Amino acid sequence: MFLVGRVRRPHGLLGEVSVELVPGFPSELVPGSGVLWMRETELRSLTVSAVRPHAGRLLLRFEGIEDIESAGTLSGGDLCVAQKPAAPQDFYFSHEIAGWICEDPEGGALGVATGVAPAPAGALLSFQTPAGKEVLVPFVRPIVVDIDRDSRKIVLDMPEGLMDL
Repeated sequence: MFLVGRVRRPHGLLGEVSVELVPGFPSELVPGSGVLWMRETELRSLTVSAVRPHAGRLLLRFEGIEDIESAGTLSGGDLCVAQKPAAPQDFYFSHEIAGWICEDPEGGALGVATGVAPAPAGALLSFQTPAGKEVLVPFVRPIVVDIDRDSRKIVLDMPEGLMDL
């Protein structure tokens, strides 16, 4: 089972629930899709009947959940799917890129990736230089020029002075 969201609370009187998504996988929750709702030892199969965005979360309705009381019974539960969701294009897990080689556009060694960390302004790529210094750079284009999964390589076009911070 793969976690795709967490039910936070009922929304309105007609059975909707507010769901906080696991980052990167909102496409798994669409009308007609089946999910497994889990909370501690409780399990329940649900079918999504409606989805709409609201304040950075999704509001979902499920077949058979038609009022605030029945929606309230879902609060605090996790929504899971049977198959691992496909990651969006250009999506990389931190553990996936750890150990990949970081190079400049000319092929010069910059270091070895240690992961990706969330930050208020966006994700930061961390890598360790050959001298052992940890460097953090915004994990965005145009700094990240290319990522090659097959060769486990990240090409970075570093702004001047960034390595010195």
